[in-house]
Amino acid sequence: MTSADELFMQRALELAENGAGFVRPNPMVGCVIVHNNQIIGEGWHQKFGGPHAEVNAIISVKDKNLLKESTVYVTLEPCSHFGKTPPCADLLIKYGVQKVIICNEDPNPLVAGRGIIKLREAGIVVQSGFLAEKGSVLNRRFFCFHQKQRPYIVLKWAETADGFIAKENYEPVAISGSLAKNLVHKWRTEEAAIFVGSNTAKFDNPKLSIREWFGPPPVRLVIDKNLSLSPHLHLFDKSQPTIVLNFQRDEVLHENLELVRLELEANFLSQMLYHLHQKQIQSVLVEGGTFLLKAFLQAGTWDEARVFRSSERLGSGIPAPELSLHKLAETTSIGENQLFLHRNV
Repeated sequence: MTSADELFMQRALELAENGAGFVRPNPMVGCVIVHNNQIIGEGWHQKFGGPHAEVNAIISVKDKNLLKESTVYVTLEPCSHFGKTPPCADLLIKYGVQKVIICNEDPNPLVAGRGIIKLREAGIVVQSGFLAEKGSVLNRRFFCFHQKQRPYIVLKWAETADGFIAKENYEPVAISGSLAKNLVHKWRTEEAAIFVGSNTAKFDNPKLSIREWFGPPPVRLVIDKNLSLSPHLHLFDKSQPTIVLNFQRDEVLHENLELVRLELEANFLSQMLYHLHQKQIQSVLVEGGTFLLKAFLQAGTWDEARVFRSSERLGSGIPAPELSLHKLAETTSIGENQLFLHRNV
C-alpha cells in the first residue's frame, strides 16, 4: 500500500462514518474516485434504502469519461445482488473503471466475495485489505452480526467512586453529569436498540429517547418476565418501536409495541439474541439494571462496556457490576465524570 492509497482509503473511511445510525442494518460505506492522483468524485451511503456509496460517488464525477482511467477506493466490497438498489459491482463494470481498491470484504452471505469475482471477471483490477483493521472497527456491528450471528453488545452504566449504581431501595441517584448525559443520547442514535430490565423500567421509568441529540431513535427493549410492569410507564407510550421480552405470550399490541415470548428462562439471553438477530437488530446498548448487565458479563456475551464514574460516594446501595482491568482500553474525562471503556477482545 502506498501513502497515496492510504490517504484515499482514509478519506473513504471518514466519508463512511457520515452514515452512522442512518443506514442500519446496512454497513457504513464510503467511496472515493481518483484520476491521476486527484479526487474527482466521492460519496457515502447516506440512508437505508437510498443509493449506495459507489452510486453517489459516480454521480459526483463531472466528466464520466475519466472513469475508464480511474481507481475506485471503497470501504466495503461492492454488492453483487439486487436489494433495495441494483448491484454496485455492475455499475462499476458499466463505467469500465480501471481499478477497485477495497478496505474489507463483505461478510454478508449475499455478497461474500461475489462482488470481487464479478469485477475481476469483467477485467477490473481488484485489491482488498487496505486499512482493513480500521474498516473492521468502523463496521464492527455489521461484522459481529454476520460473523457471530448476534447483535453487537454495548454495556453502559454509571457508578459512584465507591462502586454503587443506585441506592439500596433502587432509588435513582444522579451520578452522571450533563455532558455524560448528552453523550449517552448520542450513543443511543448509534445503536439499533436500547435495552433495560424490569427494575430499571419500574423504578427509573426512563423514556429511553434521544431528546438531547439528533438522529434515528433506537428500538426500545425491556425484559418483563410476567408482563407485570405498569402500562403507564414511559416505555409503553408507543412513541417509538418497543419490544417487550417475556415468558407469557407473543402479540403485536400496536405498530410500535410488540410482545415477544421467550421459551425458557434458563437461557433467556441466547433466546433474546436469536430473536433480535431474526429481526435484523445489529447492535444493542444495554443501560441496566445490574441483573441484566451481570447476565451479559457472566455469559461473556458483550463487546464494549462504557462506565461513567463520579467522585461522589454513597456508602451503601446496589453494587455496580465488576470488570476485569485487563479489559480496559482507554479512560477519558467527560465533564465531572471519568469514562472507562472496556473491550471484550
